[in-house]
Amino acid sequence: MHTTLDLSPACTSSANAQGTPHSEPACYHGGAFFEAVGDEFNALDRLTTVISADVLDAWFPPSPRALTAMYAYLPQLVRTSPPTSCAGLARTIARVQGVSPENILCGGGSSDLIFLALTRWLTPASRVLILDPMYGEYAHVLEQVVGCRVDRLILSRESNYGLDAERFVQRLQSGNYDLTILVNPNSPTGRYISRGTLEWVVARAPATTRIWIDETYVEYVGSDESLERFATARDNVLVCKSMSKVYALSGLRVGYLCGSRRTIDSLRGHNPPWAVNLVGQVAAVAALNDRAYYEDRWAETHALRCALARGLRELGIDVVPGVANFVLCHLPPGGPDATTVVRAARQQDLFLRELGKMGRSLGPSAIRIAVKDSDTNSRMLRILADVLRESDAD
Repeated sequence: MHTTLDLSPACTSSANAQGTPHSEPACYHGGAFFEAVGDEFNALDRLTTVISADVLDAWFPPSPRALTAMYAYLPQLVRTSPPTSCAGLARTIARVQGVSPENILCGGGSSDLIFLALTRWLTPASRVLILDPMYGEYAHVLEQVVGCRVDRLILSRESNYGLDAERFVQRLQSGNYDLTILVNPNSPTGRYISRGTLEWVVARAPATTRIWIDETYVEYVGSDESLERFATARDNVLVCKSMSKVYALSGLRVGYLCGSRRTIDSLRGHNPPWAVNLVGQVAAVAALNDRAYYEDRWAETHALRCALARGLRELGIDVVPGVANFVLCHLPPGGPDATTVVRAARQQDLFLRELGKMGRSLGPSAIRIAVKDSDTNSRMLRILADVLRESDAD
């Protein structure tokens, strides 16, 4: 698999000549389906009819234990202040993941923790290596908020956006980087690097380079593939975990960092009190204690993703092999582009994510589709078939 390091001016920095970050809008994250629901929540019933496949929320409900805890005590939970430091949640995470509570720092979702850590670690003089394509919040914080130099390792369509570990290590060894970031499994590609390969990469990376590993989707591969325990023994490795996508808690914003005590302690004093709301803490603890329920849902997600991919291929759509709760697709050549398809699908209440601006190698035909339940996946395939057929007729 081949990768290319893009060092063109457009890729290296978004700061001006004085190193001051440009003033840019916040990173776009999808969620356009709220145009149909309303962001003042006047039509919440539409959440049951609109297909929100432009975000990667879980298709399944949270653990019954989590729902029971929330429903039974919701009036009290809403009006009660949470534990200040999320200590009980941290202990639960540590027990489940086989680490010490001292290795855990909780936050209000992964974005909260990204802003917390990266803005403290980096300056406009810092140099960072990221993958392209990759979750857009990282480039936004690095370029628009911090204003540091960002080099992109371009992942090509020809290699199905896979990462060549040896080339990646070579760049780390020759680039004098302060930080590198890996999302594993990657979004929006769905590609995955094995734990053994990542440990090999870390062992060969310069000790002066921090390695941030975002494992938002790793449970869809297998919990034993996480580098959380590995990270606790290395001051230059930090794992970021979200409980949104794999635990079906996106609306509650719960995430955490796992690393060495020294690294976590360096950030703990800058984490605000009550970082996770009380409903979120209660639900997350209950979810973590109901592993069997989620193991079954993750296995179902794999089967649903495979079935969705087969249906898309039958429509002539090129599907990149992935492992998470979404698929990256390229529309058929000679047909409508992603902008056209996304716009037409919205007319039938199907919201998809156009990806052309999310990576340098994705192109105008790339879309990402979140995996849903079987009936909804079938509905999405019917809508896409209609959209492509109507486009051919035009």
